[in-house]
Amino acid sequence: QPLMDIEAKPSPPRPRWYERHVQPCVAELLGSALFIFIGCLSVVEDSAGTGRLQPALAHGLALAVTVAVLGDI
Repeated sequence: QPLMDIEAKPSPPRPRWYERHVQPCVAELLGSALFIFIGCLSVVEDSAGTGRLQPALAHGLALAVTVAVLGDI
């Protein structure tokens, strides 16, 4: 068989400027805002028995929900 029958795959297109620079910054900003907001809300009304467990659970559940909702992106 001749070697010239092999088809070369075209290279994937380069990501645009927005996808390379702006999108990651927006994602980082929204993620940080979400966790700061959730963390502050979790300690607003601190019950005597929760201690450090309440903020830890709030952050963990926020992360789990975010991954479940946006995991396919």
